[in-house]
Amino acid sequence: MAGRLDGKVAIITGGNSGIGESTAHLFAKEGAKVAIMARREDEGQEVQDAIRAEGGDATFIRCDVMDRPLVDSAVEQAVATYGTVDVLFNNAGFGGGQNFPDEDDENWDTVLKVNLNGTFYMSRAVWPHLVSAGGGSVINMSSIAAVIGFSKNMYDIVGRVPSSSYYVAKAGVDAFTRYTASMGGQHKIRVNCVRPGQVITPGATGGGEEHVFKAMFDFTQILDGPGYPIDVANVVLFLASDESRFVTGEIINIDGGSPRKL
Repeated sequence: MAGRLDGKVAIITGGNSGIGESTAHLFAKEGAKVAIMARREDEGQEVQDAIRAEGGDATFIRCDVMDRPLVDSAVEQAVATYGTVDVLFNNAGFGGGQNFPDEDDENWDTVLKVNLNGTFYMSRAVWPHLVSAGGGSVINMSSIAAVIGFSKNMYDIVGRVPSSSYYVAKAGVDAFTRYTASMGGQHKIRVNCVRPGQVITPGATGGGEEHVFKAMFDFTQILDGPGYPIDVANVVLFLASDESRFVTGEIINIDGGSPRKL
């Protein structure tokens, strides 16, 4: 049976763990050739090797999305390896970990560079190849932080929330999605965005604090229990595939029904 991404080449940033890793495995199982991009080489190589052991086609390319020349070079390396690009998943990002008003300039700059600048750099580098390919799909990674605040209960339980820079960066990703979707229509380039809620990943749980992280669910969502990387990966797969050929400019919440309130 044919895979849903047969014949497609996909770039996934932050593909060495969490949602990116889960998506890379899923894309490969569905027939895509996957360029895994991330900063941490050992983890990236492990994901590459695991996909190949499953019979998939994956190549790890070291890339720091904050470094524009390195982004350009990584994209050219992916094209040299696979000949084209059909799908880009701008997944790389992190929350910062400093609360307002104590967030310092360096943290603010770094979080915006990873989440927002990185999405811009990668999209710009890939765009000409999507045009040459006659179209394609870009999926950006946002967060429900772009549209909601947080309750005192949530702060009291966890003791921290994503930095103010993270909220601002993800709102910027939403806006950038709408803008580039408008620009991409004439080239048959679809641009969409996913907004995960409480998803169990190493980055979100602070390195294993799942019991603390899970305590937030009662305050933040309708469905019981956490989300997992595969829950996001399944939606990203749909947006990457031709099944979503008539979908662009959309921002899809994957959050268990989080109320839109402070």
